[in-house]
Amino acid sequence: MTPPPLRLGLFGIGLDAYWPQFPGLKPRLEGYLARVAGKLARPGVELANLGLIDTPDAAFAAGREFRRQDVDLIFLHVTTYALSSTVLPAVLRAKVPVIVLNLAPVPAIDYAAFNALGDRTAMTGEWLAHCAACPVPEIANVFRRAGVPFHQVTGVLDDDPACWREIDAWVDAARVAAGMFGNRLGLMGHYYGGMLDIQSDLTLQSATFGTHLEHLEVDELSARCREVTPAAVAARVREFHTAFAVQPDCPEDDLAAAARTSVALDRLVADHRLGSLAYYYKGTGVSENETTLATIILGTSLLTARGVPVAGEYEVKNAQAMKIMDLLGAGGSFTEYYAMDFRDDVVLMGHDGPGHLAIAEGPIKVRPLAAYHGKVGRGLSIEMAVKHGPVTLLSVIETPGGRLALLCAEAESVPGPILEIGNTNSRYRFACGAREFVQRWNQHGPAHHCAVGVGHLAPKIEKLGRLLNLEVIRVV
Repeated sequence: MTPPPLRLGLFGIGLDAYWPQFPGLKPRLEGYLARVAGKLARPGVELANLGLIDTPDAAFAAGREFRRQDVDLIFLHVTTYALSSTVLPAVLRAKVPVIVLNLAPVPAIDYAAFNALGDRTAMTGEWLAHCAACPVPEIANVFRRAGVPFHQVTGVLDDDPACWREIDAWVDAARVAAGMFGNRLGLMGHYYGGMLDIQSDLTLQSATFGTHLEHLEVDELSARCREVTPAAVAARVREFHTAFAVQPDCPEDDLAAAARTSVALDRLVADHRLGSLAYYYKGTGVSENETTLATIILGTSLLTARGVPVAGEYEVKNAQAMKIMDLLGAGGSFTEYYAMDFRDDVVLMGHDGPGHLAIAEGPIKVRPLAAYHGKVGRGLSIEMAVKHGPVTLLSVIETPGGRLALLCAEAESVPGPILEIGNTNSRYRFACGAREFVQRWNQHGPAHHCAVGVGHLAPKIEKLGRLLNLEVIRVV
């Protein structure tokens, strides 16, 4: 389920007429570009660095090469003044967003040393090595008129943490967009009847994120459960005891049943190459299917922790939100309002079913439940809270205009009592207060589910929205 590598394009720009006039300028600018390339290099990224483009012919060749290499995002490092005719052809054929890097080589020119050079030609060459900002308006003008989506980062090449945090955020956002494209989302069962808010236009999901939807039968999972050997069951039960704090009152038969379903589910996911899953099914009247669905929670929790987020109640939109959060390295656990605590000014949020083990605060308890509220069956469930500290909520919503949008909010997961009912649930504090947050969030008409991940991620989500041409609504 490892996502494909992110492919970044990179090129710098210059003007060929300068090179004979100002010896040493071109290699100096190429050195700037090499430093940018070094900073963009990281695991999971393939960099197509096409060097310094200084003529229209080179720009056309670069455009063909970017398209051949199927880049996901292009970084344009503006090193000095260059004609827009040497820029536009390099990005037109690729048809991907462009990040314009307006990066000065130093925080400020040494004016005294500059003016002491004495040779005005040398002085002009020195100025040209510092004039990255000069052609950016020209480039922006042409990109807007040509319909090329672009974004800017302005700062200093080195020793500018804020600038490079922004560039890193663009890389992370592009990684998510690339990971979502072609992600295989399994859909098993049907919507929870009556939850009109969670129903979604599946074609719109595919068209917006590039998601492949794989429709699955619960019967296939039940059939695979029959094939699981006693040895595989025993091994998975041992894994449960390693991953979870299995409570003493959990029956051994229930652990074995959950292990059998977990092993079968892993095989189903592997064979269909799923990167996420949404499920809900009653199985009424078919006891084998009822058992399969009642024993799925521990297995889906393990999958979620391994980068295959699983959303219950067939919540397709939330499976997408959970996958986005997981690709950001933040987890992405299924959640909804549980209660409001006006005394402590927090919102309790959580859900039954799977939790994201990698973002748990303290031990992850497995508890037996005599009944799954609102659902068929009984069995083992997960009880955990999200790590204390900064968190982000994310919801994929459908707007009245028939488009998708991203709704997000930053909060703090705080310590305090939770509901020990065998569900995931946590206490979240918002800067605007619990009462105001709930009203502001609800105003945008989200479904009642959302995904929660660790860290404050709104800036990255905003960049993802810009890459995917999605509105991003930030509740503050």
